[in-house]
Amino acid sequence: MHAEDLYYMQMALDLAAKAMGRTSPNPMVGAVVVRDGRVVGRGYHARAGTPHAEVHALREAGSAARGATLYVTLEPCCHHGRTGPCTEAVIGAGVSRVVMAMTDPNPLVAGKGAQRLKEAGLQVECGVLEQEARRLNEVFIKYITTGLPFVVMKTAMSLDGKIATAGGESRWITGPESREFVHRLRDRYDAILAGVGTVLADDPSLTTRLTQGEGKDPVRVILDSRARTPCHARVINQVSEAPTIIVTTPGAPRENVRLLQENGAEIMEMPGDANGVDLAALLRELGRREITSLLVEGGARVNGSFIKHNLVDKVYWFVAPKIIGGDGAPGPVGGEGVSLLRDAPEIDHISINRYGKDICIEGYLVKRGG
Repeated sequence: MHAEDLYYMQMALDLAAKAMGRTSPNPMVGAVVVRDGRVVGRGYHARAGTPHAEVHALREAGSAARGATLYVTLEPCCHHGRTGPCTEAVIGAGVSRVVMAMTDPNPLVAGKGAQRLKEAGLQVECGVLEQEARRLNEVFIKYITTGLPFVVMKTAMSLDGKIATAGGESRWITGPESREFVHRLRDRYDAILAGVGTVLADDPSLTTRLTQGEGKDPVRVILDSRARTPCHARVINQVSEAPTIIVTTPGAPRENVRLLQENGAEIMEMPGDANGVDLAALLRELGRREITSLLVEGGARVNGSFIKHNLVDKVYWFVAPKIIGGDGAPGPVGGEGVSLLRDAPEIDHISINRYGKDICIEGYLVKRGG
């Protein structure tokens, strides 16, 4: 692996990341065209339905693409989707060498794009900064291979593991720097989920509020098996392009459901039992709607349910340097928990960052049972 390949692929990855949170249900892709040691074209995929990264880069390169090397963070597509196949654009531009970070996990591509390029006589290499590329598109990889959204759990607690006082006060455990970063997470992911308990206790907006006034609101998903969300709740009564989905069960009072619908909420009825909504069924339905990622900002009960059913992929766990105390003060994860430490879910690939005075532990849940 040559140093220049690493350099230009990193450039392509940086380009791809410019569209963070904007390409769903497509992946983020960046491309760089290099000829005689000089960058002659750059591009990235901005959003679904618009030209892919390779097309942008080749257009910028023009005739200089002939005989050049194309660096691209994901295998060029070879099928007709919202746009045409990128393999034909690459071949038509006269590129002689293609360096890919990773193959496309989409079953419609999955090596076929690389094969098409090889059949046309191009030199094709794969695996340059592959782990970085896979991390960048972790949402897309899960969604395209399973049909399920990538589930991220965000929670904030005190140094002694409390998410609220015994009296129920929870604003604000973390500082402004942490809250700013959480709004960047909301901007990044397709949907945000909270339980009706959080709605009743805190009346949150669940919108994206960045200091620069930028950002998009995620789809708001409220777990509310009995349709108890008040019609005056802020998750329903606010100006936002994103819808609010109230997830109920067949046992929800019809009058409550009717009032919520009349006030602009979308009702999604899912299977459930005395413990609440069937979360696995909910994730399947969200995936069917092309919601590729879900940020869970629940209380102890919601967090406990997601972890119990092995549904969490990644966590952002904020720890504030405060000591709340109190036997009645809740922790971040409720439910029965585990009886034996060997059964406790573990976090892997950990990174630790500081936001103001707070610490954030970022990592991935090790999936149990496989």
